[in-house]
Order: sequence, then C-alpha cells, then structure tokens
Amino acid sequence: MSTIAAPAPAPAAAPRRAWLADLPVLLVAVVWGGSYLAAKGVTTTHTVIAVLVLRFALVLPVLAVAGRRRLRALTPAQLRGAGVLGLVLGGIFLLETYGVVHTSATNAGLIISLTMIFTPLAESAVRRRAPSPAFLGAAAVSVSGVVLLTQGAGFTTPSLGDLLILGAALARTVHVLLMARIKAVQEADSLSLTTVQLGTAVAVFAVLALLPGTGASPWAAAADFGAAEWAGLAFLSVFCTLFAFFVQMWAVRRTSPSRVSLLLGTEPLWAAAAGIAIGGERLGAAGFAGVALVLAGTAWGRRAAG
Repeated sequence: MSTIAAPAPAPAAAPRRAWLADLPVLLVAVVWGGSYLAAKGVTTTHTVIAVLVLRFALVLPVLAVAGRRRLRALTPAQLRGAGVLGLVLGGIFLLETYGVVHTSATNAGLIISLTMIFTPLAESAVRRRAPSPAFLGAAAVSVSGVVLLTQGAGFTTPSLGDLLILGAALARTVHVLLMARIKAVQEADSLSLTTVQLGTAVAVFAVLALLPGTGASPWAAAADFGAAEWAGLAFLSVFCTLFAFFVQMWAVRRTSPSRVSLLLGTEPLWAAAAGIAIGGERLGAAGFAGVALVLAGTAWGRRAAG
C-alpha cells in the first residue's frame, strides 16, 4: 500500500493497452503481499531497527540521485511538512515490522488492509459527515473478519503482533489524513516528497539504533546475515520499495487512479497466499472465514466510499 502522493493522472489508457499498465501494478501488489513473509524471514525481535536502517538506507541514495534537482526546489514549508509525514511513516514501519515478528504474515497482510476502512471513517469524522449505511456495513464485515482471522485456533486474546499491526493500520490512516491536510505538501513533487519522508524515517531508525536496549546494530545484524537474509533484504529494498514506487509513478500516468487503487487493493490476498503456500501457515475454518470476510468487506467498503 502506497504512502506517497501520486502525481496528477493523465487520461486513462485505451482498453486494448490498459493491461500493459495493469500487469506491473498487479506485480507491485504481489510483491507487497510477499513483503510480510519476507520481513518475517529476515527480522527477529532483536534486529527490527537494524533491518529497517539497512532496508531504507540501501534505496535512499538512489531516490536522492534520481530526484536531486527537484529536491533542491522544495520550499522550507514543504520540507517541514514532508518531515512531519516522515516521522509518522517511521512509526508505521516500526509498528508493522515489530508486529509481523509477533504474528503471521497472513494476519499482518489482512489486518493492515483495514486502512481502507479506517481512512474513510476518519475522514467522515473530521468533516463531521456521517458515512453511508453501506460503508458502515462494509466496516462491520471487515472487523468481523479480523476477529475470526485472529481467533483461528480458538477464541483467545489477539496476539501482540495483531495489535501492533492494527496500530500500524491506524497510523497509516493518520498519514493519509495528514497528506490531505498539510497544504504545503500537496503541490510537492511526489519523488521529492517520498525521499524526504524516507530520509526522516531512516534518521529516526538510526538514532534508535544508537540507544541501548534497542537490539543489534545494523552492522552486527548485517554481519550475521546469510544468503537467505540478504536475499530477503534485497527483495524488501529493491522490489517492495524502489520498484513499487517507480511503477506507481509510471502507471498513474498511463491508466486511471481507480484502476491502480483497485489492483493494489489485492495486496492482502497475496499476503494470505504467500503465508499459506510458502510460509506454511495454518488458518483453520474460522481463519479462512475471516480471510473471506476481510476481503469482501474491504472491497465493499472501497466501492461504498467511492
């Protein structure tokens, strides 16, 4: 799920060529769905901050070089706004990464999709406008699905990881609302905005890595990585960050934002597929019912909010 500001869209592509833009966007949804399992394979409770430093420090120079001219054009107000968004973004990644260590990749990918429900609800509250009955129904279906999903082994207290991922979904909602309400960033170039946000987040992670009791340092974690861990880190950095960002920049100019949003909305489906097929996760009947309800609720909510 993207946390960047998309550039102004061009007219939608002709139907016979739309698939040329659809396929790369669908691939972004697939790699994002796989990112939870990859993060789970690379990260432990003692290496969360180290992995975050390594993941984004690897891609930040590429983004900075690609957009160096537009970075210099940012105004002080735009830099401050992007910095605030970067602090929230850092919180999102911390919650997501700590969360996925303590829950399944399937749960993480599906619970985070509640952002699509939380955001319109929060926007309605800010604007003091009641959401439609259809949207409230979709929200109820989604929440019911999460309850079933997290209780696949019997009705017990949701795990710490489930609650952290739920917090990340709420933080994503705050991030989206701030992007819409901080006027300075609304006219900023999306590449520059993303670079400043990631730079701020990396700075936060680097400071946390220096504090005692926050786990292994990035250097110690990197020294302990084997081939599988480096492959997972490369997947998170190159495909889930660089590739995903540039595909969105490319696709939104060749198709409609609605098509991009719809395709990216399949991310939780791929997260569940990766967790079950590759990660060997088990859901049980209640868990599979929860998956169906979350996917149905978020799809219904997307249509009702549109």
